Amino acid sequence: MIRAIRCDQPSFRSVTFENGFNVVLADQTSASTNKDTRNGVGKSLLIDIIHFCLGSSLASTLKAEAIKGWTFTVDLVLRGKAIEVSRNITKNRVVALVGDFNDWTLRPSFNSETRQFEMSIENWTAQLGELAFDIPAGTQKQTYVPGFRNLSAYFIRRGRDAFSSPFENHKNTSEGEKQVYNAFLLGLNWDFARQFQMLKDRKNVLTTLRNAAKSGLMEGFFGSIGELQAEKVRLEDVAARTKASLDSFRVHEQYTEIEQQANALTGEIHALSNQNVADREILALYETSMRSEAEPPLSDVEAVYQEAGVVFPAAIRRRLDEVATFHRQLTDNRRQFLAAEVERLRQDIQTRNDTLKAKTNQRAEYLTILRTYGALEEYTHLQRQHLDILNSIKELDTRIQNLRSFESGMSNLKIEQENLLQAARRDLAEREPIWREAVRLFNANSEALYEAPGRLAIDVKETGYDFRVDIERANSEGIESMKIFCYDLMLAQLWAAKPISPRILVHDSTLYDGVDERQKAHALKLAAREAQQHDFQYICLLNSDSLPNAELMQDFDINAYVRITLTDQVNGCLLGLRY
Repeated sequence: MIRAIRCDQPSFRSVTFENGFNVVLADQTSASTNKDTRNGVGKSLLIDIIHFCLGSSLASTLKAEAIKGWTFTVDLVLRGKAIEVSRNITKNRVVALVGDFNDWTLRPSFNSETRQFEMSIENWTAQLGELAFDIPAGTQKQTYVPGFRNLSAYFIRRGRDAFSSPFENHKNTSEGEKQVYNAFLLGLNWDFARQFQMLKDRKNVLTTLRNAAKSGLMEGFFGSIGELQAEKVRLEDVAARTKASLDSFRVHEQYTEIEQQANALTGEIHALSNQNVADREILALYETSMRSEAEPPLSDVEAVYQEAGVVFPAAIRRRLDEVATFHRQLTDNRRQFLAAEVERLRQDIQTRNDTLKAKTNQRAEYLTILRTYGALEEYTHLQRQHLDILNSIKELDTRIQNLRSFESGMSNLKIEQENLLQAARRDLAEREPIWREAVRLFNANSEALYEAPGRLAIDVKETGYDFRVDIERANSEGIESMKIFCYDLMLAQLWAAKPISPRILVHDSTLYDGVDERQKAHALKLAAREAQQHDFQYICLLNSDSLPNAELMQDFDINAYVRITLTDQVNGCLLGLRY
């Protein structure tokens, strides 16, 4: 319950509330002109202040420069204990608390500078969940779990969007949130709603993956299981071969040096062989020359001259003898030279052959080592290649497993969804006394307004809980708003019977816009009677010109419940100033 709303600024008009029925009235003064309006006097701002002190983010109405640094205070009653909570517009990350909080799960800490007990907004809202709705403080951070901020928005609806549907507290309420919050408030097993939403999320992920695969955005992640398995078999064969090579691989520490020496020997052997070829060609030439190197006999010369009819005189004959002697010496000298060269060449060739044999044998030893061993770099490369193949096989295993999971995912989801559906339906049947009371209260509330029973329907379908409300005379003016009124009042009635309860219901004038005067009067009377009977607090914010006075004056004096009247004059509005 809320006992009072205050501020540290003297211009602010404090308001005190009582148990039962309370009215905040917006009125025009006699000094008002046709340009003045009830909008902006502070009705909706009062709701924003309540939410702000109860841990919400800063609303746009509280961000004005004119109220920068203001501190608002809400006096609460939580579990029968009075608590004052204050929050500064500027320093809004903490709240200051006054009261008895020794039995709280999360306790405020004393700030020696401000001389106040303070608590972070996160801890404050978690503790409020425990105090108002009996939600353990440590469970409210999970996904799709009811928390104070989400639940309190059904008891203190804020903004026009909050009055669009009984089951939504703002226009962006997701289907999963709607199921979880309303199941909790109606006393159903809200964890089923949570599980339905989580299954829906999984289905959405699978659907997204499938669509992405079809569009080519996830190339390499999907494919044919048969093709992937065939590729895996091929890579496993390659891996077996590389592993066998690694197992038989013998590393020689001087492999590179030996390889260089073998290459050098190969070059030297090629050079020696080439030199032998050249020398053998010269040797053959010299041996041929030696065989053809012979002097012509003197008688051959004489015969030539005789045939020519010339007789050699004694002097000429002597000269021929001298020439022949010279020629024989020249021939002998050349023959000796050729013989020496032939011998030298034969020795050089033989020496090279010996060297070739030695170098060839040495190179053969080196090649034997190179064939038997391998280089460390080669082994490392082979090992890296083997690891790459193993990684590819592992990746294929993952892809095959993912593809199998993907293909069976929808089937598994259907099985889980069906099992969950059956469990939720059994649970709903077992909780019939609980939801029957909610249905009875909603029907009674709607019948009090329209003299015809309404209907609150609670089902469990394939997608989870399905909540619907209906009231006969659906074409009646403002019927949608009255569905929300009947539903909210039913929640307040249900929770008022619990030992731990917020024990409050707040409705802005937005709820009553467009509602028939008679139904509006019935709603206000019903709210006053039920709040008094069930001991909870109902606060409604109304415009004076929209009061159904003609319907109320017979047996209901609404003025007796007006806690504050806000006007369109500066000193009459909530803040005591206009901005």
